[in-house]
Amino acid sequence: MNKYLVEFIGTFFFVLTIGLATIGGAGSFAPLAIGAMFMVMVFAGAHISGAHYNPAVTLGVWMRGKCTSANAVSYFVAQFAASAVASVVVAYFNVGVVAAPAALSVMPSLLAEFLGSFALVYVVLNVTTTKSNAGNSFYGIAIGFTIFACAYCFGGISGGVFNPAAALGMALMGLKNTSDLWIYCTANFVGAAVATIAFKIIYEGDE
Repeated sequence: MNKYLVEFIGTFFFVLTIGLATIGGAGSFAPLAIGAMFMVMVFAGAHISGAHYNPAVTLGVWMRGKCTSANAVSYFVAQFAASAVASVVVAYFNVGVVAAPAALSVMPSLLAEFLGSFALVYVVLNVTTTKSNAGNSFYGIAIGFTIFACAYCFGGISGGVFNPAAALGMALMGLKNTSDLWIYCTANFVGAAVATIAFKIIYEGDE
């Protein structure tokens, strides 16, 4: 149970930061705040749950064989539930504020979300699941800065989400169109799967 609670807390604060930083007008500093929150939550919870906070990451870790099917399903539930709760809190803090979601171009957005998800899951698997990096102290910084960098690179194209649970929360906040959720779910999960396949080819035999 403690693992699922950690996943809930980490995802909650990550999505809360996305909403408050974006709606609150953090502007160009929003990706920094979002990446920093993810980083500190990874450091706080990785030793308990692995600190996925993202269904796409959970998929990659499950494909890697470092997460059981039962835990993966429970992580999904905790992550999506936390995102929904975070959206309620953001709405409470921003009563009367109406967000205007940007229209997305389908193919560029799919590619941007795929690449960002690939990079994120590839980094997560490398810094948290390999024998050569076992016990390292930099995993949180590596993961947080991956989100920070990808958010800046792809934010103007797709919104830079790379996380299906966060996409749901952002839709509930009015930051994304619900009709675009399929773009995030498709690209994020496919990017995670391809990253895991590439990782397993590179690290063949490293179990």
